[in-house]
Amino acid sequence: MFTHASTRADADALAAIRADVARLATSTDRDGPWHSGAFATLAEHGLLAGFIATEDGGTGATEPALLEALTAVASACLTTALALTQWASACRLIATGSTDLRGSLLPRLARGEITATVGIAQLTTSRRHVGIPALRALQRGTSWWLEGTCPWVTGADSSDMIVSGAVSDDGTPRFFVIPTSAAGMTIGAPMSMLALSGSRTSSVAFDGVEPLAEIVPSAPSPSRAGGLATSALAIGASQASIAMLDHEAAARAALGQVATHFRHEADDLAARLGRLAAEENPDPAARDALRTAANSLVVRAAQAALTATKGAGFIAGHPAERGVRESMLFLVWSCPQQVASALICELAHLDASA
Repeated sequence: MFTHASTRADADALAAIRADVARLATSTDRDGPWHSGAFATLAEHGLLAGFIATEDGGTGATEPALLEALTAVASACLTTALALTQWASACRLIATGSTDLRGSLLPRLARGEITATVGIAQLTTSRRHVGIPALRALQRGTSWWLEGTCPWVTGADSSDMIVSGAVSDDGTPRFFVIPTSAAGMTIGAPMSMLALSGSRTSSVAFDGVEPLAEIVPSAPSPSRAGGLATSALAIGASQASIAMLDHEAAARAALGQVATHFRHEADDLAARLGRLAAEENPDPAARDALRTAANSLVVRAAQAALTATKGAGFIAGHPAERGVRESMLFLVWSCPQQVASALICELAHLDASA
């Protein structure tokens, strides 16, 4: 299913993944996909291996197939899908490293024997009031030592390693693999967030931490997602809300037209996503336009589902209530300024192009 031989994921296999992940969604929302068994399920279905090249022990699935799978996972459990994107980012960075580093980590990651996450938000987060990067890489002889903070790390307390970026004294960003058991590392308690607290996102402090290895690129970074993964997750979350509308429409026929309209919009966005994923270098303007449209859809579909479920949907724990909260993720997660501005203008009924 998740191999380079096909540009599409197998529909039956995706349905099986969606069903298995959905069965675990309640415990995942509480405990995280590492503890609920959702991540192990992805490994068992071969999805993790799809993100890793065949020469590194994976099955090297195509970009359209991977994004189609991400959409499916998000439609079943957004927490699991978010964690998967962070795991995939870590693997993508490791894949640019030396042959020895790739060989020691990527086959085991593909099989789900070890887990990894990524912490690179600090590369765009500076302590401007003192002019010091949030995370610094200090060289002592032939070794590197890390000092500072990673402010946002998904699943830090549930992963075996973090792939992180730090800035050296000459201003160069450098990337490292750090075991979460490393001396001098302090993983904060998972944050209580508006939604997706099951992602166990926390801040990680480094006090003289020696990395396992520096990732010194021996190959160009493989084209993986290219900023399209967030749109895939938004489309998947929209599909979950549309499914709720379909359910309500069984008793109220008037909702059928609403559900159909939203479904056509989601299908159109999924088709656009597939076309962009098939391109070697997706046009940034087209990518941002897709992200803007997906952000708009996920928020509107969630609100429509809540409205349709009436008071029942307003009770904590109902899928509609959770869907509304989870849709807010896309307003703040890796959201380019032009995308954020377009959405704010839409909310204010202003023309963003004016």
